[in-house]
Amino acid sequence: MRTPASSTTRRTVLALGTAAAATPWLGTASASPGTDPGELDELGITELRRRMADGRLDAERLTRYYLERLDPLLHAVIEVNPDALREARRRDAERRARGPLHGMPVLLKDLVETADRMHTTAGSLALEGLRPAADATVAARLREAGAVILGKTNLSEWAGGMSLTHHAGWSARGGQTRNPYKLDRSPSESSSGTGVAVAANLCVAGIGTETNGSIIDPSSANCVVGVKPTVGLVGRGGVIPGVPSQDSVGPMARTVRDAAILLGTLVGVDDRDPATRASRGRFHRDYTRFLDADGLRGARIGVPRSVYFGYSHHADEIAERAIAVLGKAGATIVDPADIPTAERLEDLPGSMVVQVYEIKRALNAYLAAAPGDHPRSLAELIEFNRAHADRELRYVRQDGLEAVERLEFTEREYREALAANHRLSRAEGIDAVLREHDLDALVMPTTGPPAKIDLIRGDAHGGGASTPAALAGYPAISVPAGFAFGLPVGLTFMGTAWSEPVLLRLAYAYERASRVRRPPAYRPADVGF
Repeated sequence: MRTPASSTTRRTVLALGTAAAATPWLGTASASPGTDPGELDELGITELRRRMADGRLDAERLTRYYLERLDPLLHAVIEVNPDALREARRRDAERRARGPLHGMPVLLKDLVETADRMHTTAGSLALEGLRPAADATVAARLREAGAVILGKTNLSEWAGGMSLTHHAGWSARGGQTRNPYKLDRSPSESSSGTGVAVAANLCVAGIGTETNGSIIDPSSANCVVGVKPTVGLVGRGGVIPGVPSQDSVGPMARTVRDAAILLGTLVGVDDRDPATRASRGRFHRDYTRFLDADGLRGARIGVPRSVYFGYSHHADEIAERAIAVLGKAGATIVDPADIPTAERLEDLPGSMVVQVYEIKRALNAYLAAAPGDHPRSLAELIEFNRAHADRELRYVRQDGLEAVERLEFTEREYREALAANHRLSRAEGIDAVLREHDLDALVMPTTGPPAKIDLIRGDAHGGGASTPAALAGYPAISVPAGFAFGLPVGLTFMGTAWSEPVLLRLAYAYERASRVRRPPAYRPADVGF
């Protein structure tokens, strides 16, 4: 979710947290029988399934392994599924594998409804006890593919929409998520819990959501792969909404292959999400068939310098090295290849209009229909937070929610603003530069190295790549690209609508050529940069 601010994008986003030094918690509980501590870390879905097939591993042992690693220091997991081991035993008892994720423990962002004994709260105390009657579409598809739902991940409360100075990874229910690469650094944006959990090997993979940067930014900050799909490719039925014209649900994983496997299980028409009707004939059940280690050869990749470079010399240096890798692997680099509307996209008045109009209606509708004893409207939610200010508003103001409630725009103003956003980001933006230079994709640093957590003021954020694809509803993939003083920085591949096969091919080939990913070190505060 996004809320209006002086700038209409998340360039002004801040994150908060505790900057206390700490030492790593690496799963000191007894390991699962036959599994050494750390033995399964960094293993992907394909290798884990191979071990299951030859009898060296089963779903219960794998699930127990991750449960024993869940790290309270990181505040990445807001709730554990009390039935996770029971689900794993059911997978082991099934005579045939359900699908590509059979027995794989995954974590879901706490916006995704599950019809089990877990809550769905958006990190808010106001929704504690909310237990939906049905799984969200993505949760149901994961179960159908054989996944074990391990739990829910922490997030920026209300997906970052609570405050105009967004506090990344903090919620009243879950506390402050910490970056495992350096514990006093921001986990970045609202899918932070998923990014941290995947990075720290607390699950096989996870699910995030994005309105503007909330998948790709925490993927960059936590050295994992994040796929923000085309709006309409993955159904959002049963997911707490933000800005429906921009909201996406997507996979976060340690490798492009694992992200591709997850994406193939999530796609398809969703009867609860009209936007997915446009995906008919455009989605694929198996995105791994597009992965090619030589996939950069002959590709034409553009570098949009204006706006998306220059805000962080550390990010620029890492991106320059990544671009050299792309060229060496056979890509033709078109540099510069600027998005014509880049500067206008960063401060569109219409973006605020769209956000306010959509958030207010979507959130009011969700609260009114959700079961249980909780606020039934945005106005009641604001009053709940005031009544529980000692916990809900101790560090984070709710001026974002209040602004959405206070401001009002007509349908005509909304329609005109949405049309302008789409025109400037699509036909006159991303599509224009791709067409002008006959490009397969654009590439740029995802965002700068994660800033320090500041519990009182929020942590500074300066620059990033998410806005064009966010406003257009187009896909983007962030892949680990390098480190600045041990802090991760990602590289974003961005393309036109429904271009996930191309982006995955390019990202996979880059990943294979660069091999940047490494597990976190849990460094304490004030070490180095």
